[in-house]
Amino acid sequence: MSSLAAPGDAAPASRDSLSIAILAVAAFVIVTTEYLIVGLLPALARDLKISISAAGQLVTLFAFTVMLFGPALTAMLSHVERKRLFIAILLIFAVSNALAAIASDVWVLAIARFVPALVLPVFWGTASETAGQIVGPARAGRAVSQVYLGISAALLFGIPLGTLASDAVGWRGTFWVLAGLSLAMALALAVFMPTVALPRRLRLAEQARILKDPYFVGNVALSVVVFTAMFTAYTYLADTLERIAGVAPAHVGWWLMGFGAVGLIGNWLGGRFVDRGPLAATAAFSLLLGVGMAASVPLAGSFVLLGLALSVWGIAYTALFPICQVRVMKSASHAQALAGTLNVSAANAGTGFGAIIGGLVIPQWGLESIGYVATGIAAVAILLTAWISRLRPR
Repeated sequence: MSSLAAPGDAAPASRDSLSIAILAVAAFVIVTTEYLIVGLLPALARDLKISISAAGQLVTLFAFTVMLFGPALTAMLSHVERKRLFIAILLIFAVSNALAAIASDVWVLAIARFVPALVLPVFWGTASETAGQIVGPARAGRAVSQVYLGISAALLFGIPLGTLASDAVGWRGTFWVLAGLSLAMALALAVFMPTVALPRRLRLAEQARILKDPYFVGNVALSVVVFTAMFTAYTYLADTLERIAGVAPAHVGWWLMGFGAVGLIGNWLGGRFVDRGPLAATAAFSLLLGVGMAASVPLAGSFVLLGLALSVWGIAYTALFPICQVRVMKSASHAQALAGTLNVSAANAGTGFGAIIGGLVIPQWGLESIGYVATGIAAVAILLTAWISRLRPR
């Protein structure tokens, strides 16, 4: 394990900083692999000659795989030395993205999405802990925040960057880029990341006692509903911009980039208000989310007004990521690491449900109805916050 640098020991500190930076970039590549496909759906559906609804189920597949296997695999692999574990995960992502790039049909592409989804939550659940181990307790907080910056950047910009890359090099070329980046990060970690102390094997049964707490379970369920609302509309936002708002395909990525950039405000607001009242913050930003989603289609005729609606939507959307994570972890009486992993599973469950619901709504009621359905789900989340608050232990 890397030792904490002494005041005059600049070289080890510099090496540790480089390791954390590489770990943050690796986190960006890994989480981007999950979310960028949303921006690729229109081009992918056209090329593979499938409907946008069918293409959207690739989002569902990835999300449900993370949801179902994440906590168990994280616990099973918790004793593996982190450097070896991360290198193996990145190599899996490199091979899977390469397979996606050469996929001849949607079934091969589905396999290329299923395999990395198995190990993504393992990386997400252990990267911040490892960052703290590398630099030592005195600098652990800053190191953890740097790793999460990579994750946040992927959540905000992974989809628009993928959309822009798809326009420039095609959706297959985008997966080739991700394969190359994954391989490069594996090599960088092999060279620069120190070997950290072997973690002890976790006893999952003892930690899982939090699942007997109705208040905790209610908060996890609330995250599922919130993310369902978010991704019922967001999964098909690129298609909505093209078909409803009339945005040129070459410009969709820039609109999504703006959506993510405005979302940085939401990330700051979410972190600021969640400590004051996690449930109240969830309700408030769910309300803003619903307003933005519902207003996007009626205002699509004006790019200025559409931009305002998407700004409200983007701020609320991004704020709800940290709000849900903090809310679930605070609701746990113990085992907060497991609580955080379960919230990741809940978020991916909601992502998958949202893609399914949106995929069912489009052929039945049309793409223009997506925002209204998603707003209705956001309203359910607001009502749930009132019910869950009554379960809080006194």
